[in-house]
Amino acid sequence: MKVYSLSGPSGTGKSTSALAFAHKLDVEAIIDDGLLIVNGTRVAGVSAKFEKNTITAVRRAIFTDEVHREAVKKALASYQVQSILIIGTSNKMTNSIAKQLALGPIEQYYDVGDVRSSKDIQKARFIRQTQGKHVMPIPYRQVEQNFFKRLVQKGIEIFSPKREKIGETTIVRPDFQREYIEIGKQVYVQLLTYCCRKQTIVQKVEQVQFILGEQVQAIVTIQLKLPIDYPLKERLHALQQAVQQEFYQHFGYELDAIHLHVKTAKKP
Repeated sequence: MKVYSLSGPSGTGKSTSALAFAHKLDVEAIIDDGLLIVNGTRVAGVSAKFEKNTITAVRRAIFTDEVHREAVKKALASYQVQSILIIGTSNKMTNSIAKQLALGPIEQYYDVGDVRSSKDIQKARFIRQTQGKHVMPIPYRQVEQNFFKRLVQKGIEIFSPKREKIGETTIVRPDFQREYIEIGKQVYVQLLTYCCRKQTIVQKVEQVQFILGEQVQAIVTIQLKLPIDYPLKERLHALQQAVQQEFYQHFGYELDAIHLHVKTAKKP
């Protein structure tokens, strides 16, 4: 069996990238948080995200329970898995999982930084810290929703470069994820408004929209001061850069897009 490892700190988006990365490696199976996933479908195991505290979640993820471990080993044999990607928080963890499941030595080690940009990692960490959301690389229909007292929602569909569907993700908030700081949408709007008002060319900020999804965007409608005796394109670009810099300083990640709409211009 060909065995690969993908490791990185919690909350950096490993599970989000797992399906696409496994497809890129031409790997048929994934071990993630106690689950065995074959060709995008959960076939065995129990997710660590179903556990009530972090200690039992870690034990579940590294297959210390014999019944759990043997069920996954049986499924590996039944599905005749020939290649597998093990996901963990460190190489030590993925090596431990490989040993527990008798998969043989790991052939290649990858870090989350090899498969995700620093910008995507920063955004994933921010979402984990402020919303407590975890991603499972399995379809929504395969998640036992009664395990979760809080958020369970559909994630995204994952496609290959040829637009072939690889699988789906599901977003959950495990019961053990209690420590996170929720930031209201109005906080982002207020910061973006403040950033724009500080710029000398801005007369008034008329409207601000903040969209936090797969693409994190700001849409700002502004009035400019007259006279416009400066290169407008360059000054608006400088305004975008200033907003980006201040947003990053406050929240630790960058906006994917900053759209400026100049509605009118008025005398100061």
